[in-house]
Amino acid sequence: MRPARAFDESGVRELERLLRESASKAQLQRIQCVLLRARQGMNSEQIAQLVGWNAGWVRQVWAAFLREGPQGVISQARGGRARSNLTFEAEQALVRKFEAKARSGGLLLVSEIRSAYEQQIGRPAAKSTVYRMLARHGWRKVSPRPRHPKNDPLACESFNH
Repeated sequence: MRPARAFDESGVRELERLLRESASKAQLQRIQCVLLRARQGMNSEQIAQLVGWNAGWVRQVWAAFLREGPQGVISQARGGRARSNLTFEAEQALVRKFEAKARSGGLLLVSEIRSAYEQQIGRPAAKSTVYRMLARHGWRKVSPRPRHPKNDPLACESFNH
């Protein structure tokens, strides 16, 4: 087994400062992975046990720190829209085109929005994709009720006569 590379002392001091300012649990755990090795001399299995992770993940955090310094540890964003057809801003612009009609009380059909979406991305898209896009931008399906829940047909009939 090869010897462990030493961590840069200035980077470790920077992580100690960032530890107090950590914004999330995951960020705190990533910083702890490096600090426990640098300050306590623990191995990946011991740190994984303390942090509640797999030893392989701990070694990946170490590698990120060795490669990029403190930024490699704190800026590991996960998730996101890796397979999106349009950026959030482009979707927002598309939805704004239909906003005036919606505000005036007009009936919006998803098929119209879907056609505009497909035209913009240049290929067919599922209807569910358009519904998810609308939900992402705060739109929801609102349709009028066929009749009021307190509707009394006998009272309506007597009122008309």
